[in-house]
Amino acid sequence: MERNIIQWIIFLMQEYGTYFWKGTLVTLETAILGTLLGLVLGFVIGIVKSTPIAPEDSMVKKIYYKVLKTVCDGFVQVFRGTPMMVQAMIIYYGLKQYGIDISSFNAAILVILLNTGAYMAETVRGGIQSIDNGQFEGGKALGMSHFTIMFSVVLPQAFRNIIPETGNLFITNLKMTSVLNVIGISELYFATKTAANTYYRYFEAFLITGAIYFILCAVFSKLLSILEKKMEGKKDYELATEYIGD
Repeated sequence: MERNIIQWIIFLMQEYGTYFWKGTLVTLETAILGTLLGLVLGFVIGIVKSTPIAPEDSMVKKIYYKVLKTVCDGFVQVFRGTPMMVQAMIIYYGLKQYGIDISSFNAAILVILLNTGAYMAETVRGGIQSIDNGQFEGGKALGMSHFTIMFSVVLPQAFRNIIPETGNLFITNLKMTSVLNVIGISELYFATKTAANTYYRYFEAFLITGAIYFILCAVFSKLLSILEKKMEGKKDYELATEYIGD
């Protein structure tokens, strides 16, 4: 008896439910780890790119910062200007030619990490520049160094400003893990191909996968929206000065 679409979906879920489940876990693991580590890298690069070179700095320090900024700019341009799939092939297969053997899982995380760092660098730089310059001046007036002001005053505020972009990038990474099947990582797309190729039911198999990706993205979008609202705090504030005369 020929199965209809619904019956095939149920059948594939029963036969390959474990594959879909394990593939989903690998997808989540690579996306979460890669994004978190990339966020750290993005903050480092963003801070470097937004650090001003003071006129009173020594010549050595000026050259050092210029070289560092140039390297950071080059890194951002390369990883933002090339496809993730090509990067994965170079890191996983290309490096093997030179005796550098990386597992497919570690290579996948490294690719997501580097891409996230490249994209977040500009976001972090923009977040830092969105903070009023008077806060830097106030900190310097109190005798604080540039990096003390950055980590104690500016970055906590900048982080709140970049939460939406961080969330969007994580959702993108969640979906982009599918291209990493080219290096053999057993993520959701790879698991789906296994199920689809066995019975040649590509429509039903990828319909299941599409539904899983949609649910994951919807859930994390909602969670990030809640986090964003929590970070915003209350919209209405009452000034204590209003009660001074009471």
